[in-house]
Amino acid sequence: MSESPTTSLPPDDPERRLVHARPDEEATLPHVGLVGDTYTILVAGKDTGGRYCLIDMHVPPGGGPPPHRHDFEELFSILEGQVVFTFRGEQLIAKAGESVNIPANAPHGFRNIADHPARLLCFCSPAGADEFFLAVGDRVESRIASPPNLGDAGRAVFVERAKTLAPKHGVEILVP
Repeated sequence: MSESPTTSLPPDDPERRLVHARPDEEATLPHVGLVGDTYTILVAGKDTGGRYCLIDMHVPPGGGPPPHRHDFEELFSILEGQVVFTFRGEQLIAKAGESVNIPANAPHGFRNIADHPARLLCFCSPAGADEFFLAVGDRVESRIASPPNLGDAGRAVFVERAKTLAPKHGVEILVP
């Protein structure tokens, strides 16, 4: 008789649930407007025990975040469009079907350089970006809804609010 193998895996946690995200159909997903872009939280950190979060990013032409850095890894998969990433001062163009990994703590940013919206999936590990976006952004109705037009003064207020909240979420905004 052979002994059954032992495992070092913890038991299943029945409190954790299956997450099935439908970004275009499910009104319960949070859609967040952030200075022209719209981010949909597909899988939140609370769903993964803080291990990761998954965000669907709708970025209009010319859109994208200001230079920043954070204490979590960020993996982008470009689903539609063409995006220029600036990573430690160097630029890289990524097209639909390509992926880009940004190491934790590295200064970076990105911008949609196509004449139509770009769509990216952003996987962050550990989670935290989802909570930051919910804290600083404005809720919008859908994955492709436009955020409120802030104008120059409103954008400056948004950036200051983001800079104030960023440290709590392991983020640093790198604009004066």
